[in-house]
Amino acid sequence: MSMMKRTPFFKILIANRGEIALRIMRTARRLGYGVVAVYSDADRDALHVREADQAMRIGEALPSQSYLRIDAIIAAAKASGAGAVHPGYGFLAENEDFALACRDAGLVFIGPSPESIRAMGNKAGAKDIMLKAGVPCVPGYQGADQSDAVMLKEARKIGFPVMIKAVAGGGGRGMRLVADAAVFPDALRSARSEAQGAFGDPTVILERAIVDPRHIEVQVFGDRYGNAIHLGERDCSVQRRHQKLIEEAPSPAVTPKLRARMGAVAVDAVRSLRYEGAGTLEFLLDPSGEFYFMEMNTRLQVEHPVTEAITGLDLVELQLRVASGEPLGLVQEDIKFSGHAIEVRLCSEDAGHDFMPQSGRMALWQMPGGVRVEHALQSGSEIPPFYDSMIAKIISYGTSRDEARGKLISGLEQTAAFGVTTNQGFLISCLRHPAFARGEATTAFIGNHRAELLAPRTDDKAEAALAALLLYATHPQAPAWRSGRSLAAAFPLTTRIDLGQAVHEVDIVRERDGGYLASFAGGEQRFAIDELGCDTIRFRTNGLMESARFLRDGDRLYILHRGVTTDVRDLTLAAPVSAAASGGDGKVRAAMNGRVVAVLVKPGDKVAAGQPVMTLEAMKMEHVHTAGVTGTVSAIDVAEGEQVTTGKIVVEIEAA
Repeated sequence: MSMMKRTPFFKILIANRGEIALRIMRTARRLGYGVVAVYSDADRDALHVREADQAMRIGEALPSQSYLRIDAIIAAAKASGAGAVHPGYGFLAENEDFALACRDAGLVFIGPSPESIRAMGNKAGAKDIMLKAGVPCVPGYQGADQSDAVMLKEARKIGFPVMIKAVAGGGGRGMRLVADAAVFPDALRSARSEAQGAFGDPTVILERAIVDPRHIEVQVFGDRYGNAIHLGERDCSVQRRHQKLIEEAPSPAVTPKLRARMGAVAVDAVRSLRYEGAGTLEFLLDPSGEFYFMEMNTRLQVEHPVTEAITGLDLVELQLRVASGEPLGLVQEDIKFSGHAIEVRLCSEDAGHDFMPQSGRMALWQMPGGVRVEHALQSGSEIPPFYDSMIAKIISYGTSRDEARGKLISGLEQTAAFGVTTNQGFLISCLRHPAFARGEATTAFIGNHRAELLAPRTDDKAEAALAALLLYATHPQAPAWRSGRSLAAAFPLTTRIDLGQAVHEVDIVRERDGGYLASFAGGEQRFAIDELGCDTIRFRTNGLMESARFLRDGDRLYILHRGVTTDVRDLTLAAPVSAAASGGDGKVRAAMNGRVVAVLVKPGDKVAAGQPVMTLEAMKMEHVHTAGVTGTVSAIDVAEGEQVTTGKIVVEIEAA
């Protein structure tokens, strides 16, 4: 104990936002630390701000960059009296300049040293270190010459398909899978642009694309006394846009023997670096059982709760103890694994439209019981367009994988997220899919099964009929619902309902026996209401009694029925939709709130329908907008760097 090098602190500033900040606050408070939050103007009323002991404003004009302002965060820590800074698990957690600035300011950085971040936080440097250590790595190019010609030459040498990956950061930013040489230049430009915007560094590396692998990561911890352990692996194979959606521990594909091999490699790397704190080594596991090092994340991961569930350890607590100078207090033999845990990332995105991010007001937000939920929202919260689309993590634990999977499906079915489109239904489809249920999902899972996972509802007319029933029964001018027979004469109400895939016309009327008849093209459906509350309905149809949650919000009706949230637009009194919505009028409109990062055409250019004309960044991802018609560009209505709202005209084209 006399040899311990303590760095005590009593108050922690958390340099992150949302559920990340709340998660760290929870453990910090349990251990007796004071907590300070930081916020941008967009987050002034956010839950993490209200929950902290103190909160410091750090940004104004461009909220997406506020949480990356090192000088502002250091100043906030000094002003609040914090003695330590926890970077959360965002980009600053892997920023050596930030770790060094904390050290120079006399603040404890709750994470690895700047030297370790420099060594392993850069993908190119990390691969060089691992190659020298004899760790198998994915073949590729990580040279200093970043010219377009050299990059294309090296890509041809590696052989297509290749991966372009930003050397800094993670989270799928600056990453592109390129199938052939013809599209390589455009993919390279896009990856560099996204990397520059996310990390301030456009440098990329190239890697051979391993076909149909699993994405396996190993959680490690080290302390300043040379102790190092691993906490097993996580399987993060279910991804879209190279970003994880579902993670689990342990991996269905990793045997105890393979776990020991991968864990030994990871621990050797930690010891060689004299690494302090939490880290994750990421590997690709090919179908033959061979694994290849990809990168090391020098931070705590979003998916750490599944590791906590099967080990019984609080990983944030370990971080705080190590940062204060305590030894780990654990050896590898102390780590025991029990049961199975699965996490899903609930994101504000439209899975049916290429996972396009969504922002706006969350009219109703109610999370399920019986599972662990990490979130920072409440009913009425605004989801801004500046940050990541993940709005909650839902984690289940069971003695077996099937038990954990079942609990998670049940939890998602009870989740009420009304007002902003989420991937809730898509996650349920993934968890229910036979390939996932058998533990066979690889990184190709979503691509291989996309049509099945996004299959349109087969009972859309039944859903339209239920929507019509709710619109009728909750209409402001309708008589209050009462059970039993109705003696009053009733007239049918014709409703036009948009379920997102199609518009339905439904006639609905209350009959004298107290029931309701919904008539639509090709059939009819009878309902009996047993109970109608302000946000729930219990009803019977075709001999089956069911219940649903709902919310009326202007011309919108949100229904949670059979685990699926349906966003219904009441078009009964709406004007007809014009061709403008599809761009058929020659006007390209912003598909979401976001920032213009590239205008790809200029007035007078000839363009073809489907040709890229503008790139918009929303929720840290780039989205290319294309021409709706063939013709000549007549006007550019935005400038690079401009923040635009959904529906704004950005490019005008005079049709040929």
